[in-house]
Amino acid sequence: MRLLRYGPVGQEKPGLLDEQGCVRDLSNLVSDIGGDALLPAQLARLKALNLATLPIVSGQPQKELRLGPCIARTGKVICIGLNYSDHAAEAGMQVPPEPVVFNKWTSSIVGPDDAVEIPRGSVKTDWEVELGVVIGQGGRYIAEADAMNHVAGYCVVNDVSEREFQIERSGTWDKGKGCDTFCPLGPWLVTTDEVPNPQNLHLWLDVDGKRFQNGSTSTMVYQVPFLVSYLSRFMSLHSGDVISTGTPPGVGMGQKPPVYLRPGQTMQLGIDGLGTQTQHVIQA
Repeated sequence: MRLLRYGPVGQEKPGLLDEQGCVRDLSNLVSDIGGDALLPAQLARLKALNLATLPIVSGQPQKELRLGPCIARTGKVICIGLNYSDHAAEAGMQVPPEPVVFNKWTSSIVGPDDAVEIPRGSVKTDWEVELGVVIGQGGRYIAEADAMNHVAGYCVVNDVSEREFQIERSGTWDKGKGCDTFCPLGPWLVTTDEVPNPQNLHLWLDVDGKRFQNGSTSTMVYQVPFLVSYLSRFMSLHSGDVISTGTPPGVGMGQKPPVYLRPGQTMQLGIDGLGTQTQHVIQA
């Protein structure tokens, strides 16, 4: 099942993508795609629907029809740093003995094809395609063996990052990770039944048609069940929380010489089975 949110900014409605690529409206069944709508019982109810009975929304998604962030009212975006050994190497850092954890502020969340802003004063805005894990059933102190029962599904995340703010301006990574527009989510939330193995997904990212990132979730150091369990030791996880699981090599910082985003450029990125994103880069 591919759940999504469509419509103008701030007025998104819940929907579902059918097998023909059309959006079906869910407004009469759920208030939005988030919170309790992501609990296992509610997802099972939606999966049992006869899609032919749902209203069709006019317009091709991601073309005539804007898609918003695929999750509404996300409480937390929890990110994992240096979770691909080859990306750690290109960054000149060691693979950490435990996951590196940082946050993206929820004010950074935008739709999958909304513009990405280069912050004022930025000279090192970078890209990172990542697998997002969306929590369904919340919990605390979750056993790794039970972790997948707490996952509602997956989505594409662009962990846009300002490297000077992140690395050179003191403090934690967060100040370079949570700028406005730095967390495009979507195009849709793909439920776990359609992703039998989240550790075998191809990820890629292009800038102006040039392929920079070309990796696989199979090379993640810390995998999805471990991350869900690990994070639940330090915080309660809630329905609609997103875990962004790290990026493969090919980020701008790792090029020789480094390459960073400029206004007027276009990023395209995607993960097999989870859809694609397209973002034009503008100056804030």
